[in-house]
Formats: sequence, structure tokens, C-alpha cells
Amino acid sequence: MSTTLIVLIVPLLLVVWVVALFNRLVALRNQTTNGWRQIDVQLKRRHDLIPNLVSSVKGVMEFERDTLTQVVEARAKATTATGPADAAVKEGALTAALGKLFALAENYPQLHANENVRALQEELSSTENKIGFARQFYNDIATSFNTAQQRFPANLLASTFGFKPAELFELADAAERAVPGVDLSMKK
Repeated sequence: MSTTLIVLIVPLLLVVWVVALFNRLVALRNQTTNGWRQIDVQLKRRHDLIPNLVSSVKGVMEFERDTLTQVVEARAKATTATGPADAAVKEGALTAALGKLFALAENYPQLHANENVRALQEELSSTENKIGFARQFYNDIATSFNTAQQRFPANLLASTFGFKPAELFELADAAERAVPGVDLSMKK
């Protein structure tokens, strides 16, 4: 009787373990997908704000047409990004173009007085923070998903059921990795 019971219980426990492991991998994959969608939502918000900013500064920054064109072109490329690696490259270019635009805008006092431009810059700054938090969440959950797939014996199950590692969102530009210089002197 006890041998028959063991023969029935061991396969049943094995099936329960495989189902639990599979369900954990599915949950992590779905959380990873959700994390990427959260980044996507914030990037869409960013992409929607940029044309408003460009049109707000266009008349004042007449001599900076190249910069405005770079921002518009970088935005157009960023909206076509597919996946974290591609998005990192294209969004990095957009960030650089926006940085140049903001730096040039500092030279135009009438832009500082323009409430609409200030509000748009504030919105973009807030959105950048949200993008940063969303990227961090995505990378955390993607790392958990990838780690779960690579651990033994889950790696056997993951490869059997076709689970693929999630791409991490990484900085593509080495300049973005550089530590910025800070000058706190009171020089004018």
C-alpha cells in the first residue's frame, strides 16, 4: 500500500512543482511586459509634449532652426523605437537634442518670461523623472525574470516552454554615463 501511495504522490508532487514554476515564470514575464508598457506610456507623454514645446519656442528662437529640427527629427525616430535596446539609443538622442534646446533657451530672456514655455519645461522635467523610475522598475523586474529563467532546474523548464530573457534598458551613449561636473562657486 505504501509503495503504491509513493508511486502516486511523487509524480503528483512533480506535476504541482512544474505547474508552480511555470506559473511563476509567466507572472514574471507579464510583470516585465507591464514594466515596459509603463515606460512606453511615459515616453508617449514625452513625445506628445515635445511638439508643443517646439511650437512655443519656434518664433522666439528663429536663429536656432537646426536645434529645433534636431529635436523634431529625434522625436520622430524615438516614436519608432522597438524594444528596450532600440529605445535606449533613440531616446538618448532625443534627450541630447532636448538638452541642447534647453541650454539654448537659457539665452532667450523672453522665453523665461513665457509661462507656457516654463510650464512645458516643467512638464517635460517631471516626465523625465517618471521615465527614470519606470526604467528602474522595468530593469528590476526584467532582472528577476531573467534570473528565474537561469536558475536550475527552472532553466530546463524555461527553455522547454520557450521563455526568452528580457532585454534590459541600458544607456547607449557613454557620455550619459559620465559623472557631470559641478561648480558650486559663487562666481558670476
